[in-house]
Amino acid sequence: MNASTPPSFPPSLWAGVTPARAATAPLAGEVRADVAIVGAGFTGLSTALALAERGRSVVVVEAAAVGWGASGRNNGQVIPTMTGAEPDTMARTHGETGERFAQLVADSAGNLFDLVRRHAIACEAEQTGWFQPAHSPGRVKLSAARVEAWARRGAPVRLLDRAETAALIGSTDWYGGMLNTSGGHVNPLAFARGLADAGLAAGVRLYEGTPARSLEKTSAGWVVTTPTGRVAADRVLLASNGYTDAFTPGLAPRIAHSLIPVLSWQMATAPQSDAVRASVLPGRQALSDTHGDLRFFRWDARGRLVTGGALILPFDGARRLKALVGERLAKIFPQMGVPTFDFVWNGRIGMTADRMPRFHRVDEGLWTWAACNGRGVALSTALGPVFADALDGADPKDLPVPVTPVRPYPLHAVATLVAPAMLAWYRFKDSREPA
Repeated sequence: MNASTPPSFPPSLWAGVTPARAATAPLAGEVRADVAIVGAGFTGLSTALALAERGRSVVVVEAAAVGWGASGRNNGQVIPTMTGAEPDTMARTHGETGERFAQLVADSAGNLFDLVRRHAIACEAEQTGWFQPAHSPGRVKLSAARVEAWARRGAPVRLLDRAETAALIGSTDWYGGMLNTSGGHVNPLAFARGLADAGLAAGVRLYEGTPARSLEKTSAGWVVTTPTGRVAADRVLLASNGYTDAFTPGLAPRIAHSLIPVLSWQMATAPQSDAVRASVLPGRQALSDTHGDLRFFRWDARGRLVTGGALILPFDGARRLKALVGERLAKIFPQMGVPTFDFVWNGRIGMTADRMPRFHRVDEGLWTWAACNGRGVALSTALGPVFADALDGADPKDLPVPVTPVRPYPLHAVATLVAPAMLAWYRFKDSREPA
């Protein structure tokens, strides 16, 4: 099975400010475990920790380094909702399982911050709330419906009017919105490294610089083959999501093709003045609004506004985004002016047409999931105990996630190429939102 040259991404803010961590050694030789996990991002590490705390022997192999993929490259917003999948739709589509999944999502942010506190993970965690402001009067109606639906599931949500929204954000560009006080933000790379340290302390064996080359079912269980060794295990979790084909294209092609990988751009300004920080999101909430061409930002621990944007074509992306997002921020926050940006970076996120993630038992003893749809921090972490149950033999019908067959997208390569063009459609819809 041929390996590919892994994708190269610009260094993130988080890589620039997070204290260095000594990587674990690559796997050498053969090891045995109850469970083998491929991928040391939030899902793999959270699952490994949950299993180790139950007394299971766990091996994690990571192609690059802890948090190298989406877990270390995102904005760090801890959001207890899905991007476009509404909780009532989840319940209608998947019945009791959909209702349990909606509850898992509703509780996901609170569970993440509880995990941070329980393991004393130093990751700049701030449970200051997550706010989704409505960019048109018509979208306020959607916000109200979302508040009602999530409140029925015990989520700490409320609807803010236009004046309350302006006071919370420091801008009059929005018309109201949904505030969920369980959300917030973290330094995602530091969080991933903290999860790894907690797992190691619990007995997890972690091998970095160890890409999986194949997954093979045998009469005794499963074998994960790497360039320098093998992991023999009873069960396997493939936790590579949008990076499943990044190092070994043939590792699990049907799973890699069951999502559309999209390049997600993140940015961080130079540190802002005390006056700006006191007037822009003074409560330090995380914010991502209702635009299809999303507006999103939050403060980091050093006074940088962490934001981002989207491009149809990636060429000269950093320069173009600095101009686009800089002008956008100056319009939203005149008190800030056009900021300078110290960091612009990107990475893959997995998307699906209905904005719902996919959960799969690929074979007896082999589990995976795909497509966070931009809501991966809280959800990926919350899935750890869920996959621990699955790998411990729970009936799939009893899990709080809808387990479905793997369905690759037809003409996946073409769909991947044209997916960024959907941004033009989102911008068109944004400009014609109903009053």
